[in-house]
Amino acid sequence: MKKAALHNLGCKVNSYETEAMQQLLESAGYEIVPFAEGADVYIINTCSVTNIADRKSRQMLHRAKKMNPEAVVVAAGCYVQAAGEELKKDEAVDLVVGNNKKTELVSILEDYFVQRKNTEEESSWEHTAAPGKALEHVIDISDTREYENLSIDRISDHTRAFIKVQDGCNQFCSYCIIPYTRGRVRSRRPDEVVEEVKRLTASGYKEIVLTGIHLSSYGMDFPEEERLTLLDLIRSIHEVEGLKRIRLGSLEPRIVTEEFASALAGLDKICPHFHLSLQSGCNDTLKRMNRHYTTEDYLNRCQILRKAFHNPAITTDVIVGFPGETEEEFQMTREYLKNVRFYEMHVFKYSKRNGTRAAVMPEQIPESAKAERSNELLCLEKEMSLEYRKSWLGSRTEVLMEEEYWLNDVHYMIGHTREYVKAAVPYEEGLKGVVSDGILMEMMNDEVAFLKH
Repeated sequence: MKKAALHNLGCKVNSYETEAMQQLLESAGYEIVPFAEGADVYIINTCSVTNIADRKSRQMLHRAKKMNPEAVVVAAGCYVQAAGEELKKDEAVDLVVGNNKKTELVSILEDYFVQRKNTEEESSWEHTAAPGKALEHVIDISDTREYENLSIDRISDHTRAFIKVQDGCNQFCSYCIIPYTRGRVRSRRPDEVVEEVKRLTASGYKEIVLTGIHLSSYGMDFPEEERLTLLDLIRSIHEVEGLKRIRLGSLEPRIVTEEFASALAGLDKICPHFHLSLQSGCNDTLKRMNRHYTTEDYLNRCQILRKAFHNPAITTDVIVGFPGETEEEFQMTREYLKNVRFYEMHVFKYSKRNGTRAAVMPEQIPESAKAERSNELLCLEKEMSLEYRKSWLGSRTEVLMEEEYWLNDVHYMIGHTREYVKAAVPYEEGLKGVVSDGILMEMMNDEVAFLKH
C-alpha cells in the first residue's frame, strides 16, 4: 500500500479540492499519512494569489522532495497554471497537475508508476517529458466550460463542511491573476450540490458553507432555459432535513439587493454573516482596480443587509498600496472603513502579478509604504472587531460547539455563533457538534465571548 501526504495552500476552494483528492486516493487504496518524512507521494495543492503564495508553493514542493528524494512530488492547482515552463523544469517536481485535472489524479499517478517501473526494468521511458522536466497534465483553463466534478463525503472539521459549488471568474479585476489560473465561470449542477449536502448532514455535519471562486456568479453559465441563481441554490439546500445552518462564502457586493436580502432573511437556516469584498474605500482606486461599484453603492448594500437582519456580521477584504494609491486616497479608505464598521477585515498588501493590467501601471507603491498602511488598517480592524463582538454582550444567542478550550486552567467548549463570533461555555461531555440555543453573552476577552446558560 502506497502512502500519500497532502498539503493545502490558499483559499477554501483549494481546501475542498484537497479533501476531495484525499478521498480519491483513499478509495484507490492509498494510506493517507501526515505531511512528514516517509510518504511515497506528496501532493501540494498550490496557490498563486500573491507573490508570497507562489513562494510558499515552491517552498513546500522543495520541502517534500527533501523529506523523501525517492517520493513522487505532485504540484497541483493555481501555481501550476500561472508558473508555466518554470515549474516543469523544477527538479523537485515529478508531476504537474493543473486545475480541472485533479479528478484524474489517481490515474495520472498509476500511469507514472508504470512508466517509472518500465524505466527501472528496461532503462527506457516512453511518452514522458524531456529529461529534467516534470510530466505535465495541464489544460488551457481559459478554454474550458466544464465544471470539474469533485465531491466529498466528509471533511476534517466535524461540525462545519465547506462545499465548492462554483469555479472560475469573469470579472478581471486589474490586480487579479485568478481568472487566468481558474478560467471562466463554471457552476456545479444543483442536484449534485443538494445530494452532497444530504450526505454530509446524514454524517452529522450541522453547518455547510457555500464556496466558490466567484460565488455570486453561480448559475450564470447554465443554458438560458436552465438558468439558476445563487438564491435558487440556497433555497434548494435549505430544504435538506437535519441541516441547521447555511453560511455563505465571499459575495460580490452587487448581488445584495432588497429582494435578495429579504429572501435570505426569510430562510431561518441562513447565518447573518456576509463577506462583501471591498478592496478600497476610494472611488478612483476602485476604478483603477476595475471593480464595478462605487463606495456609495457598497455602503448602500451594507445598509440593506443591516435592515434585513438584526446586527449582521459584515466582513471584507482590503488591498493597500495599489498602484497610484496616494496618501490622501489611503486616508479616504481608512475613514470609509471606520464609517462602514466591519466585524472583520482581511488586509492585503498589493502584490504585482505578471500578466495583469495593474502589474504595468505607473506609480507602483514602495513596500515600506504598503507595510505602514497595512499595519494601520490592522489596528483599526482589531478595534472594530472587538466593538462588534461586544455589541452582543447581554444578548442570548445560538452557538455550534466545536472544540475544547482552556483559559487560566478553566475548561471550556468553544464554538461560533451564527454571526461567526467565537464563544465559549463551561465544558460538558458530549457538547461537540451540538447547537446550543438561548445562551447569554456574559463577558469578553480579545478573542472569545464567554457565555452561560
